[in-house]
Amino acid sequence: MANEYATLADFKTQVGITDNDRDALLNNALAAASRAIDKKTGRRFWLDPSAVQRTFSPRGRVVRDERGELLLIDDIGSATGLVVETGSGSSWTAVTGYETQPDNALLDSQAITGLLLAAGTWGTITTRVRITARWGWPSVPDEIEQATLLQAGRLFKRKDSPEGVAGSAEWGLVRVPNLDPDVRALIEPYMLPGFG
Repeated sequence: MANEYATLADFKTQVGITDNDRDALLNNALAAASRAIDKKTGRRFWLDPSAVQRTFSPRGRVVRDERGELLLIDDIGSATGLVVETGSGSSWTAVTGYETQPDNALLDSQAITGLLLAAGTWGTITTRVRITARWGWPSVPDEIEQATLLQAGRLFKRKDSPEGVAGSAEWGLVRVPNLDPDVRALIEPYMLPGFG
């Protein structure tokens, strides 16, 4: 498995398992919980190993204010290899003089989510913006790691609650909701608008 937001060792400690007999099931739960968090938040918290090129239309992604034009982009987790160009087809021009936003994002272990042009514009209606970057987050936030452990634990134990119903002799049967309220509270600050 790859790009899980918590380690197998931490997960085994959380659920109190010391043997290796169920490692495959535990890894599956970690992977499923990590991808569910991706879907709920609308972003991913792992970092590309090398720069990857993506193309954006600035249409609907530009916010104008007194500082200039802010192009809203997918999360960038490293400035290494960052190249920004505008154009279309086979004609591209490097963009310089932009600022990454929010200020100090990478220093604060957060992702870059916008590029601010204080002077100039991100282009016309036919212009595209091509960005080569290491997409994702510089590191997995603590809240995302904890949410992954909680949700993975829930998924792992799901085999004991067929059809989403859990119970005991003391408190009877209870329907298990699809997302733990604590998981939701942990990931909510990271959710992009329109997701979750």
